[in-house]
Amino acid sequence: MEENIGEPPQSLFGAMDAYIGERAASGVFIDGGGLYGTEDAVNFVVRKGEVTRVDGPYAEAKEVVGGWSLLEYATLEDAVADQEEFARLHAEHWPEVTVVATLRQISGGPDAPEA
Repeated sequence: MEENIGEPPQSLFGAMDAYIGERAASGVFIDGGGLYGTEDAVNFVVRKGEVTRVDGPYAEAKEVVGGWSLLEYATLEDAVADQEEFARLHAEHWPEVTVVATLRQISGGPDAPEA
């Protein structure tokens, strides 16, 4: 999402509380939370074998990760459907902002089967 766009509306907080509560009760929601802005962020960049520290804020960043959640679903189709519901909550309760909700699978390591 864009950084410094203000606080989400209270209706989104309420909708997300219900959404997360339902998933926590069913055992799908494992963990999650919001993230602060980039003003205090620290990046370590590895380039050509060298490590460089870069402190925020980052003027070139237009979008930042605003939060994260760890959920476990029986199938990929269930995860995709639920991610769409998550996105719809934002569209309904905070339509004036652009939010990109990205669904990623957790790798089990180099020997994990591809899903």
